[in-house]
Amino acid sequence: MDTEITPKTKEEETGGQMTFFEHLIELRKRIINSLIAIAVCAAGAWFLAPKVVDVIAKPIQVALTAHGYDSQLIYTAPTDYLGLLIKLSIYIGLVLASPVVVYQVWMFVAPALYKRERSAVTGFVFSTVILFLGGIAFGFLLALPHILGFLVGFQAPASAVKPMIHINDYFDLVLLVLVALGLVFELPVLIFLLCYFEIVTPKFLVKNTKYAILAITVVAAIVTPTPDALTMMLVMGVMLALYFLGVGISWLALRNRAKRAAATTAVQGA
Repeated sequence: MDTEITPKTKEEETGGQMTFFEHLIELRKRIINSLIAIAVCAAGAWFLAPKVVDVIAKPIQVALTAHGYDSQLIYTAPTDYLGLLIKLSIYIGLVLASPVVVYQVWMFVAPALYKRERSAVTGFVFSTVILFLGGIAFGFLLALPHILGFLVGFQAPASAVKPMIHINDYFDLVLLVLVALGLVFELPVLIFLLCYFEIVTPKFLVKNTKYAILAITVVAAIVTPTPDALTMMLVMGVMLALYFLGVGISWLALRNRAKRAAATTAVQGA
């Protein structure tokens, strides 16, 4: 009797089956919905873009003022500022539309997943987004002011060389730093995946912490575009904390999985 109930439960969890062409039609629908959401949000973001420029420009203006320089950013071509606003509108639109895009992806893959897998994917996506946003916040509020302070203060105000920061160059630097640190903050997710698929174990990672510190030092040197020791140490400290957070979460998850497997084996044996 039990052998008849189990397959039925799994079938109910996975939902209906779709043909290959039905999958293509569903994929096209989800892509179109995502593009429409991005276009609408980007159009609305056009009105936010000038205010975002003022916010993002604040760190470099503070650094320039602190070292006795003119705090105004410049552009040299008539279309530079317009191009920046368009680019920012697209970026903001992507961010604002990301919940809709994630929902469309979820609606495409969810019917093929078991109930437990759906919960796991939901937690994975939520953790990934939160960590990435945390990396951006860390970069903008802590790392970027140190980086800009070092770069601007490298040259004395009395020198014949004066900084005239091009607005596009500055925003490219900000984007590079924020995206790089956002990806760095995904370290716990990477460690969890490596442990979950048994490529490494938490015990192995703890045992080889000295090699992890070496790798973290190299990555911190790459993502910080200055030889500033303070900024590098700040990034290293955060990465180490994320490393051990990932190891701890992986250990708890694998322990719970082992308990569930043992309980299932005991039930089947009974």
